[in-house]
Amino acid sequence: MIRVILELFRIMAIFLIFGAVLGGLVKLIYASIGINIDNTIGGWLVGPAIITSLFVLYRNKLQFSGWYKGEGREKLPKIVSRMLIFGSISLLILAPLVSFYFNSISAL
Repeated sequence: MIRVILELFRIMAIFLIFGAVLGGLVKLIYASIGINIDNTIGGWLVGPAIITSLFVLYRNKLQFSGWYKGEGREKLPKIVSRMLIFGSISLLILAPLVSFYFNSISAL
């Protein structure tokens, strides 16, 4: 029981810390090429992209190094992993495009 609780805290820490770092990195990359995604619809696409990629990382690598040693520890199927990563990358590419589109509409 204690291992399960420790693993849940570990999952929360992974998602909070890595999610914040990846979010800051994506924001920095977008800012360096002159795209502002703060408070836009495009900015809302970055969050699910990061969460999805962290989910795939956890299920395929990080769950095997934790405290929980019970049942149900298996990797995602390769096709599912590829689809989720493709969707995540698509959202990251789509975010500045959507942001630019809605900013140009609001400027009219």
